[in-house]
Amino acid sequence: MADVNRGNRPLSPHLTIYRPQLTSMTSIFVRITGNALIVAALMIVWWFVAAATGPEAFARANGFATSWFGDLVMFFSVWALWYHTFGGVRHLIWDSGYMLDVERSEQAGLIMIIASVLLTIFTVVVL
Repeated sequence: MADVNRGNRPLSPHLTIYRPQLTSMTSIFVRITGNALIVAALMIVWWFVAAATGPEAFARANGFATSWFGDLVMFFSVWALWYHTFGGVRHLIWDSGYMLDVERSEQAGLIMIIASVLLTIFTVVVL
């Protein structure tokens, strides 16, 4: 028989009472970084097309790419690339059936964040 008292119960947790977990937030940021990498890829493609088009177009594209804003976009793109890569590795580990308990999942999220920041700094400073 159908539940006629359905209107008195909440259907799902509301955003104001739901506490986001580290695993859900890191997963959301993996999706965001994946989309943000498209912007950086388009910027690089624009730079290559401008180089093939002519000196005026290349000067404009290169000026943008080497400006403070272009440097900022590229810096965060390096971080997004590392973060997105570690997110993919984490999902491969989960797909294999490992680290699925809450404690180890959160540990993997912290490792993902720390490793992406450290490797971004290493990449920008050393390479």
